[in-house]
Amino acid sequence: IPRLMQTGVIEVAPLAYMRGRTLNDAFIILDEAQNTTPEQMKMFLTRLGFGSKMVVTGDVTQIDLPNGAKSGLKVIREILGDLEDISFIELTPTDVIRNSLVGEIVEAYGKFDDARLAKIQEQQTPRQLRPGG
Repeated sequence: IPRLMQTGVIEVAPLAYMRGRTLNDAFIILDEAQNTTPEQMKMFLTRLGFGSKMVVTGDVTQIDLPNGAKSGLKVIREILGDLEDISFIELTPTDVIRNSLVGEIVEAYGKFDDARLAKIQEQQTPRQLRPGG
């Protein structure tokens, strides 16, 4: 790999350095994409040039963006889900190849996050006034 990097066959580049580039005849991987904003994701995806393929990976249970910031990885499914040449593959806790306990941990966090979101939504829903109150 070091030799391939020295000759430019393999390039590792920060997302910030992608703007203005077109990546032709390349296999492009964006890792940890859960930490992109929707704008960064759009910028990255539009770098796709002729003869290239892209793979975007990430785990929406591990988003490290500031509170309130949307994840580009979450948003692209909604925007691009109907495009014929784009596919989405979701892995589940059973796909975890670490200690089997990790799958259970991921599931527990998912349940916790779902319950927290439901509570927030419940608090934001206007309550109906009772008659006479």
